[in-house]
Amino acid sequence: MKRLLSYLSSYRKECILGPLFKLLEATFELFVPLVIASIIDRGIGTGDTAHIWRMGALLIGLAVIGLVSAITAQYFAAKAATGFAASLKKAVFGHLQSLSFSARDRLGTSTMITRLTSDVDQVQSGVNLTLRLFLRSPFIVFGAMVMAFFVDPKAAWIFVVAIPLLSIVVFGIILWTMPLYRKAQAGLDGVTGTFRENLNGVRVIRAFRKEADEQARFDAQNDALTRLNEFVGKISAAMNPVTYLILNAALIVLLQTGAVRVSIGSLSQGEVVALVNYLSQILVELIKLANLIISMTKAFACADRIAAVLELAPGMESGTELPSEPNDALVSFENVSMAYEDAGGEALFGISFAAARGETVGVIGPTGCGKSTLVQLIPRFYDATKGSVRVDGVDVKAYDLEALRKRIGIVPQKAQLFLGTIRENLLWGNEEATEEELWNALTVAQAKEFVASRAGGLDAPVEQNGRNFSGGQRQRLTIARALVRKPDILILDDSASALDLATDAALRKALRESQESPLVFIVSQRAASLMQADRIIVLEDGRAVGIGTHAELLNTCPLYREIYDSQFPKEAV
Repeated sequence: MKRLLSYLSSYRKECILGPLFKLLEATFELFVPLVIASIIDRGIGTGDTAHIWRMGALLIGLAVIGLVSAITAQYFAAKAATGFAASLKKAVFGHLQSLSFSARDRLGTSTMITRLTSDVDQVQSGVNLTLRLFLRSPFIVFGAMVMAFFVDPKAAWIFVVAIPLLSIVVFGIILWTMPLYRKAQAGLDGVTGTFRENLNGVRVIRAFRKEADEQARFDAQNDALTRLNEFVGKISAAMNPVTYLILNAALIVLLQTGAVRVSIGSLSQGEVVALVNYLSQILVELIKLANLIISMTKAFACADRIAAVLELAPGMESGTELPSEPNDALVSFENVSMAYEDAGGEALFGISFAAARGETVGVIGPTGCGKSTLVQLIPRFYDATKGSVRVDGVDVKAYDLEALRKRIGIVPQKAQLFLGTIRENLLWGNEEATEEELWNALTVAQAKEFVASRAGGLDAPVEQNGRNFSGGQRQRLTIARALVRKPDILILDDSASALDLATDAALRKALRESQESPLVFIVSQRAASLMQADRIIVLEDGRAVGIGTHAELLNTCPLYREIYDSQFPKEAV
């Protein structure tokens, strides 16, 4: 929590003025019972109507000043809390962007979403209530006790006994519920994760008629979270009735003691009313304090979860090396092995090869053999655990990450477009690209025809995730976005799977004939997409079981031959 408080530094003025105005409001509130006592004893008791009017006017004045003070305090507290939450969300989002893929895999998407939304909202609410009530409520409680001594020292000892008992109840419940609230927030991660998974996979779920199973899985997690929240809620809910019980018992003792002392003339009726009012003020403020503490308990639990994200090391340090003169081997793997964090074994074993500018390198193999893992080592999305990956003869770990990735255009397996226009999506590749460069990239990516046919052309709208485009159109637009960068290295990670063979062939031909002549890596399940490649790497269980041209592999690599035969009729072979 201490680390998160640094994001309040820009709102020091609001953090001081908010509580100060609340204390001002509380100070005027403490004088109200004394004014009422004066009205009863000096005004009503002696029939002094003028005194009643004067004290009545004073009460109205105290109420107006208190109202203005309360509104001012609320304004400053809300401004500080919302500004704090905005700064915190920005910091958490920025930190998540800096994390390596390994760190993100360890956190999980649902956890990141929960901590950026629900957890931050809980902390914001806690900060808001703290600025408004953290000083006011204790000030009223102890101030009322002091004023009770001012009214009648003997009766005030009732307050001295009641307040410690109430404190024991309140803080005991806090210590009990804090770890439970933390557990409840962790349970919310699981429910969010299941919901997100079902939302993303709704077509698959319906295709396999798994709605009932997924409903049962979600209900089980949701019911467990509900039971936990109900249990914590019951404990927290006990705070109010227990505090009411203690304070009402104190009120009974106070009325009994006051009645006896009024009858013998040692205490006036107005003073008894004042003491009852002070006890009522304590009751109200302790209820507010109890609610504040419940909110703070949740806020502290959520703050710890947010701080855990901010304290998470990025997992990958950027080097300082800048791109040098091109080397004969633009990309080279030297006995590279790689294992994912907490994985049972290595995803890649002893991979070695070299590729020069202008070449096309194909990567093929069964599902799960490590094809995507291999190409993700080049832009350093993951780090090799053994061996080295080199670009222009320099280990990628030594490169400045931004400089390295500017040289690489990568099209991932899932074509991802963003809300906006076609032009805005393409400019992600290069913000300074000209109109001509955008159309050239679309031409190479075989996307020019359908973009030109749309109303608005480059300025045609793109809905979230590009859902107003077909799968093949999305893939071609993401390829064009990578080409706009004019990369030295272009990685197509199974990014033409939705294209028909003719379009796929036209795309590969256009890439070979492009002026930039990048080194192209094509990851594909199709042998036809890789037949013209200068070099094909065949992977099986993370090992390179064959490296060579299409013709060489047909004769030397049984796995490649098997893949090829499964995709082409024997007669064609």
